[in-house]
Amino acid sequence: MTIRARCRPLVLTFLLALTVAGCSSGPGGGSGSGGKLTVWLAVDAQESWPELVQSTNDRFTKAHPGVKVEVQYQQWTTKNQKLDAVLAGKNVPDVVEMGNSETTNYIVNGAFAALDPAGYDQSDAWLPALADACRANGKTYCVPYYVGARVGIYRTDYFTQAGVPGAPKTYPELLAALDRLKAVQGAQDPNFSALYMPGRYWYAAMAFVKDAGGEIAAKDGDTWKSSLSSPKSVAGLTEWKRLIDTYYVGDRAKDNGDQPGVVGQGHVGVFYGNTWEAGGAADPTVGGDPKLKDKFGTFPFPGPSGKLLPPFLGGSTLAVPAKSTRKDLAADWIKLFTDRQSQQALIAADALPNNTTQLAEVAGGGINGPAAQAAATGGWMTPFAPGWTSVEKSNILPEMLERIATGKASVQDATRDADKRIDEVINER
Repeated sequence: MTIRARCRPLVLTFLLALTVAGCSSGPGGGSGSGGKLTVWLAVDAQESWPELVQSTNDRFTKAHPGVKVEVQYQQWTTKNQKLDAVLAGKNVPDVVEMGNSETTNYIVNGAFAALDPAGYDQSDAWLPALADACRANGKTYCVPYYVGARVGIYRTDYFTQAGVPGAPKTYPELLAALDRLKAVQGAQDPNFSALYMPGRYWYAAMAFVKDAGGEIAAKDGDTWKSSLSSPKSVAGLTEWKRLIDTYYVGDRAKDNGDQPGVVGQGHVGVFYGNTWEAGGAADPTVGGDPKLKDKFGTFPFPGPSGKLLPPFLGGSTLAVPAKSTRKDLAADWIKLFTDRQSQQALIAADALPNNTTQLAEVAGGGINGPAAQAAATGGWMTPFAPGWTSVEKSNILPEMLERIATGKASVQDATRDADKRIDEVINER
């Protein structure tokens, strides 16, 4: 499973202005018999839980004889560009997977049909990070699918060699463990990084902002305004900078995109990431070392505040395009793909469920247990602002963090400049 960065081309607003206003469900409404239901899913489903997709299709065709389900798998890097293009025509998919940070602009521009949450299993317990991304003006426009939460991942053998008794539970314990790793492993390996946290890794840095009580941006009435230069946000970034200054050895002008491969080289004690990255560090296809298999443990990453570091809850939702001619059938497929039975299958595949109730079903002793514990805190999400994807596409946060990490700008100056850039696009529709 991967939780990838999600971006939207700026052509969406223009396309929807031309096409969505005149949309209707078309002949046959949405519940006719026979024909085809087209589902767009990201490749994560194909790679990590194909059996769930097949079982959902089997259940659906049993309930709707004669309707064929065609699942088309999409790459995250091109999915939205393709979606924007098809929304300008008549032949749209009936179900589309969206990242929870992608939905707002599509919703405010009328791209998705409203859905009744009462018809979906455990909708009263949906994780806010997913459910809030689906809501606007009192209506629901998508259904939570699954979520991921970052945690601390550590080399158990290095901890043993450094005399660290186990996974840290508090921030002082984390710092003490990093000190020991730096002293013992660092003395043997000049390239050793007690903590791997590259400078442009904004999901990590923003977690420190949230831990300090800061925000990326806040809503004032109907307008969003960046708040990275607020005292609390600056305090969080200052602590993040202190942490990497003390424990990170590596290129500060890079992001975490190749993190599993870097960790797989054997020079890292602790890193912050999604639980699948522990396996990735032992996967030779992404640069990992097979000898590192079963040498990693996970823990909920403690924050300087004394609480767990709030993780970014990146995940997916499922929506029905407003131009679909089979809305009722699309809604029925989504109901099956997200019900309790399907969520149990996702848990078995080391994903986190879409609801708080089933987070308790994730095995506490497994590699994903700490991620479930972190997700239960509520985590944080990027602002549900119409122009947020423009912020991401502009790379404002990584560029700000690189300036801070490399010492080219102070925290105060870099955040002040970033606020100005964010304010220019965050309210775009």
